[in-house]
Amino acid sequence: MRVVCSAIRDGWFGNEYGCKGSADHNGMPGISPGFRIEDAPEGTKSFAVILDDYDAVSAAGFLWVHWLICDLKETEVAEGATRTGAGFTEGSNSWFSALGGLTREQATGYGGMAPPNGMHRYTLKVYALDTELGLPSGFRLNDLYFAMDGHVLAHCKTVGKYTGE
Repeated sequence: MRVVCSAIRDGWFGNEYGCKGSADHNGMPGISPGFRIEDAPEGTKSFAVILDDYDAVSAAGFLWVHWLICDLKETEVAEGATRTGAGFTEGSNSWFSALGGLTREQATGYGGMAPPNGMHRYTLKVYALDTELGLPSGFRLNDLYFAMDGHVLAHCKTVGKYTGE
């Protein structure tokens, strides 16, 4: 299985996907990246997706979650598809914690990249599952991991860099 992200060019996410772009939703920067999933295993009923930033630990003290998706049934997600209810359920991102005044509903969906301390690497992970998870909108990362346990048929990832400077 493989994930191809059109937002990553020459190893870098384009400016529009983070703080250097013009899109803004509830104080969160960027538009959600598009991607496609290739060669999913037979028996795949849905996909789960995580876009996160391990480099955020140096600035925030924890892994930063930018986007969570479950119950994705299509193999392609269009750029800007977040918050449209377009065939998948979205979880809460880390902007919920960072901005303080956001409700979980406001911080559901894609929250773009805004690294405060130089270049960060962002990992887009896709999991092929043998079931649908049925998680509610606004679910958290731990909810997703516990729900996926025992249902992962295959997984893949791609990494892109972004800098706020």
